[in-house]
Order: sequence, then structure tokens, then C-alpha cells
Amino acid sequence: MSERSVSKRSQEKRWYTVLAPEQFDRAEIGETPADEPEKVLDRTIETTLGDVTDDGGENNIKLTFRVTDVGSDAAYTELIKQELTRDYNRSLVRRGSSKVKAILTVRTADDYRVQVQPVAFTTKVADRSQKEAIRRTMLDLVEEAAAERTFEGLLDSIVQGRLSSAIYNEAKTIYPLRRVEVEKTTLEAHPEEVHAEEEAAADVDE
Repeated sequence: MSERSVSKRSQEKRWYTVLAPEQFDRAEIGETPADEPEKVLDRTIETTLGDVTDDGGENNIKLTFRVTDVGSDAAYTELIKQELTRDYNRSLVRRGSSKVKAILTVRTADDYRVQVQPVAFTTKVADRSQKEAIRRTMLDLVEEAAAERTFEGLLDSIVQGRLSSAIYNEAKTIYPLRRVEVEKTTLEAHPEEVHAEEEAAADVDE
């Protein structure tokens, strides 16, 4: 292929400004090139909460956005994953203490299916029954939070630390805790996908 044709192809590409969802005030999170708008759809952008909010103190949370709509020069996204950075996650582990983790899939009030992974760190080593009680508390509070909130509301509660605080305040009565975090949150299915699965299951049952 000649340099001329390569240059022509690159010139035909347009750069799209990638915007965070409305819950993050449509903050700019990057740029992506494409020769056709359709090719921008479903692309993912990884960044930190600190970059989105312009707060360096929040760089311990990594966010992944997926493009869902494309305008003339902008690409609009939805948040599909939140997770702690590897370095921050590693820094939370201490000798002589226990790490209590739970993984569960919940359904929000507006029928999104989401996997949530809360984790608690105790001040000293907890016994088996104490760890199980802490895990049960985490499961109950995450399920309750999802049932009461929309997908956006649940993500806000997680990203802003309100769900972690609620778990901490409840679980610390079981055993002294040093920290509670939501290690990872992943969007598994949209409402239309959840409803389609339910209809398919109902047809099979019949």
C-alpha cells in the first residue's frame, strides 16, 4: 500500500470526544478515532475516578466505560465496571488480620443484573464464625441496596463509598474492622436482556 493511500485513509478518520455518563456530568474521558461512527460503538475506555472527577485522591478506583451512542463528534458511554486498582488492593492486606470477601449477583430496582464483590479487612485475625457473620452482613446489605436503587443509584452508592460505609458500620459490631471496600462491580446484563432470559426460561418451563 502506498504512503499516499495510507495518508488518505488516516485523513478520513474523525476523532470523537468520549464522554462519561450524565452521573459524572458528561466529563471528557478520552478521544478515539474512527472512519465511521458505527465503529466507535462498544469501544471501552479505562480511566480512574480521580481523572473523571479531577480529584487526585480518588485514583485508587478504576472505571471502565463502554460507548453506547455516537454523535457528530462525541461518543457517549455507560459505566460497566468499577474496581480497585491493584496497588491499592494490595496495600489493604495486613499480616495478623483477616480478609473477608463476598461475590454475589444482584438485580437493581430497574432490572439491571450486576455482580458486586465487597471485601472487609479486620484489625486482627477473626475466627470462622465471625468471618461468616461479616460475609452474611455484606451479602444482605448489598442485596438490600440493589433492590432499593436503580443501576445508576447503586453505582453512585458504591463509587462514592456510601455502601462501604454502611457495611462497615453494621459489620464492625461483629468484629473490629479496619476497612471495607467494594473491590469490583461489573454490569452483567441490561433490563432487556434480563427480561428476554426470563421469557425464554418461562417458555421452557411451559
